[in-house]
Amino acid sequence: MTALEQHIHEKITRHFAPAHLEVINESHLHGTPSDDSHFKVVLVCKDFDGMRLLQRHRAVNKVLADELAGPVHALALHVYSVQEWQQLHAVPESPQCRGGSKLES
Repeated sequence: MTALEQHIHEKITRHFAPAHLEVINESHLHGTPSDDSHFKVVLVCKDFDGMRLLQRHRAVNKVLADELAGPVHALALHVYSVQEWQQLHAVPESPQCRGGSKLES
């Protein structure tokens, strides 16, 4: 786990007290293997009960505002209530990157 992954994990944990949390560095899928810029967060939290998806996203984005204004270029959020998580069979796969690659000349 990179320092930025750990930082994001700790920041989310402090704010949300998650029942489940995964911070996945997907930078290698976007032509940035040594860069910490693309992340997927799977967050399950009791606080999300009764919240709309947009409200959940806004809550996470607010907590990670500094990271989104700086080193994090893309953040895929998969946010669930505990009940939704128990009924879920799999977290959606991240889409293929459509942008250019830093590895291409």
